[in-house]
Amino acid sequence: MAEDKMIMTKDGMEKLDREYRHLIDVERPDVIAALQAARAQGDLSENADYDAARNRQAQIEARITEIEHIKDIAVVVEEGKQGKKISLGNLVTYKENDGSKSIVKIVGTVEADPFATPYPLVSNESALGIALLGQVVGNKIMVESDEPYEIEIEKVEVAK
Repeated sequence: MAEDKMIMTKDGMEKLDREYRHLIDVERPDVIAALQAARAQGDLSENADYDAARNRQAQIEARITEIEHIKDIAVVVEEGKQGKKISLGNLVTYKENDGSKSIVKIVGTVEADPFATPYPLVSNESALGIALLGQVVGNKIMVESDEPYEIEIEKVEVAK
């Protein structure tokens, strides 16, 4: 069965590559050293240090496998250019009906982080991301979520 490709920005792929290298070059050797130290303590059946190191090793190896899978199916797309239509990688400023303004960056699903600073990273597959993609400044659009709401696009720029 063919698996869908996963869309990512260049920044998102670079961040994933850095995490992968850190896990391989730093975390994995550290946990191996911790396992060796715990084994040196003797009886492994009631060795909390050994159990903790094994659990950490399992987490690290699972994340490495996950990143390898993401990299296998990822398609790095050209990020938004300064153009008329909103695309992946653009920073979008919009206003809601209550007058509040928000700035978000449109990214691929893997990169999404609603708590990122200085602005949230919104998935291209989220309700807001779907509503924004392809729109232009000045458009009033309805975001089709559990509780639909209307926004007006005020500014689109290339993320730096």
